Amino acid sequence: MPNLSANAFFIPSRTFVATIFAFLYLSITSVYSQWEIIDSKTKVNMRGVHTVTPTICWIGGSSGTVLRTINGGKDWSVFKIPGADSLDFRDIHAFGKETAIAMSAGPAELDKGKIYRTENGGDTWSLVYQTTQSGVFLDGIDFWNKSQGICLGDPINGKLFILTTEDGGKSWQELPIEDRPQAQSGEACFAASGTSILAVGKDKAFIGTGGGKMARVFRSEDMGRHWQVSETPMPAGPTSGIFGLHFWSKKNGIAVGGDYKNTSDTTRNVLLTDDGGVTWKFGASTKPIGLKEAVALYHKRYATWNGDSQIRSDDFALVAVGPSGSSSSTKQGKSWQTIGNEPFHAVSFAGNVGYAVGGKGLIAKIEKVSMKKKRKKLVFVREE
Repeated sequence: MPNLSANAFFIPSRTFVATIFAFLYLSITSVYSQWEIIDSKTKVNMRGVHTVTPTICWIGGSSGTVLRTINGGKDWSVFKIPGADSLDFRDIHAFGKETAIAMSAGPAELDKGKIYRTENGGDTWSLVYQTTQSGVFLDGIDFWNKSQGICLGDPINGKLFILTTEDGGKSWQELPIEDRPQAQSGEACFAASGTSILAVGKDKAFIGTGGGKMARVFRSEDMGRHWQVSETPMPAGPTSGIFGLHFWSKKNGIAVGGDYKNTSDTTRNVLLTDDGGVTWKFGASTKPIGLKEAVALYHKRYATWNGDSQIRSDDFALVAVGPSGSSSSTKQGKSWQTIGNEPFHAVSFAGNVGYAVGGKGLIAKIEKVSMKKKRKKLVFVREE
């Protein structure tokens, strides 16, 4: 029997009198990426992650747990905030290796609506906000700079709950109820990855919702003081809608979502905007399909978009994560490739270094997400 190889296909023939060479060049797109699973030495569930620099990352978890690395994931410090054993820190934001803000998600009437802050690398924590208002359920926090930030909660009396800070999270103020965004019946946000609220550039903010009939996106151009809203074509319901948002320019952004009760649902799960969030249309569905809870931006080099300059389209990739696996796109959400099957809930990048987190202590690191084209040659040869 003739020998078969990847580059040559031999056609046996006793009467064949000529040798035929046919060259077929195939352009094959391959994804080069690798999640490195890290032994976190903890089994807590994690949904909050902030990669501050390529070497510094903070993670928020259940049972009052916060993790930090300052050497690129080689070593991790695990902090248990005193008196917070029942709290689930579903979002975290840090300004470096010393200062971080951890937000607890859960019913405020059960004493779970709290925000903590550390200034000494997690050694001690101060309770900087708490509320027991019935119905308050904090979903996420984000910052425009080291002073000004925003926190999102589910609707109270038909309006989204908004907090703002002007002192780096040392104190928080409730937005006056008359200025809060009006929610539709059943509309709410998901505290799945801390990215249903997004602070963009110098003063813009976006909120992605679910819970109602269709997912919507709220936007503010004055640090959350006033809001407008846009309809989207993504279906929503009590367990479905938008879970994560990200922007890579003033005009271009993405929203991802799905249904947390049906994480492998084939409903389209990507929305794109090219006009600053005024209108949204479907992008290509991720591979693998299913719920995506967060999306972040990988850069070939360490850089942070400042809200003004445009990022070169050949210099970044989008990375989306969820229970069904993770995906990357170098086509701005218009096509996707699978880069892993791990069930992550949240992801965060600083340049080319990213961390993703999930349940039962799952932490992973990635340092390369690239697209290359290879050419393969098939040669047809007559064998005598």
